[in-house]
Amino acid sequence: MSKILNKNIPKLNFKDISNKYTDQMETNGISRREFIKFCTAIAATLSMPYSFASEIAKSISSSKRPTVIWLHFQECTGCTESLLRATHPTVENLVLEMISLDYSETLSTAAGYQVEEVLHNSVDENKGKFILVVEGSIPLAQDGIFCKIGNRTAVEIIQDIGPKAAATVAIGSCASWGGVQASFPNPTEATGIEEIYKMFNINNTVINLPGCPASPYNILSVILYYLTLNKLPELDKQSRPKFAYSTLIHELCERRPHFDAGRFAEQYGDYGHREGWCLYKIGCKGPETYANCPSILYGDVGTWPVNTGHPCFGCAEHGVGFSKPMHEQASIFSATPPVAFPEIEENKGFGITPGAAAVAGTLAGLAIGAGAMAAKHLGNKSQENEE
Repeated sequence: MSKILNKNIPKLNFKDISNKYTDQMETNGISRREFIKFCTAIAATLSMPYSFASEIAKSISSSKRPTVIWLHFQECTGCTESLLRATHPTVENLVLEMISLDYSETLSTAAGYQVEEVLHNSVDENKGKFILVVEGSIPLAQDGIFCKIGNRTAVEIIQDIGPKAAATVAIGSCASWGGVQASFPNPTEATGIEEIYKMFNINNTVINLPGCPASPYNILSVILYYLTLNKLPELDKQSRPKFAYSTLIHELCERRPHFDAGRFAEQYGDYGHREGWCLYKIGCKGPETYANCPSILYGDVGTWPVNTGHPCFGCAEHGVGFSKPMHEQASIFSATPPVAFPEIEENKGFGITPGAAAVAGTLAGLAIGAGAMAAKHLGNKSQENEE
């Protein structure tokens, strides 16, 4: 994301943004230029033209705000922490201006009966209109007793609130398909939200945003897409938005040229590892994981695991992250490296030796003799056929 934001932004039509709104942003330390950069970056993340940035800006600055209910179940709160650390501008200020975050167990100042009352009132008042964000998996073992909030299990809560939402966003791998809690032997029977909806016949669209943690820019993009166009983005077969999960990490990785040239780190700390060569041989799962991590990066430091020297472990891919051993070599979908590569600097020869010339001459003589015998044999056959 930081790569995108540092580029020159073309002139767009942002005249419809209210002065009151921009004044309010500047009060919070967000300049108009930073706001425009943010909208342009979101448009780029969505694979939309730059002109779409002005539509995003209008939607954010309008009085229309979608209500968001954010539920926490079996998780570590890493996705929320990731969202709060998003930058350009800082989301902890901006997110409260562009959506109405009515309930979040992490961010709510109220507690106990008071916050539970806010939750139920918001759900009833915005039935069929609010976006439900779910962070964490739902345990099914022993009637779901491993996760309870307000004296209700996670299963009971999702059965109550899920059918009333306009759409459900499963943020993070835990909510998408169980994540780390669903690793073998999965004692709590941790289950993703989409599977829960199927089990209990809850008719509601689920958008999966896997990752550990999920990218904060991907969830912002989904919310802003819905806010701007009043519809959800196009999804793939795993209910992931195509703008974020349609390309293999391997195709976007800055180390890909080393893969193509056969330059691999063999172990941590060796010459190839220190020189930034491809991490495939020490377990990088980029060749079998679909996500946009290399292009949008994380936070204002503009980094992700691979450019810090650690292999991608496939946290965003069901059946890879938390399933395959971390250092097991990945299955390669797009290009398979040969068993052996030529050396980077090949040794040059100095002409053929007499012994090699003699062997070559013998082989050539045998080949010529064999060719002559084959020709004679074919000739005899041809004559027999004519007779």
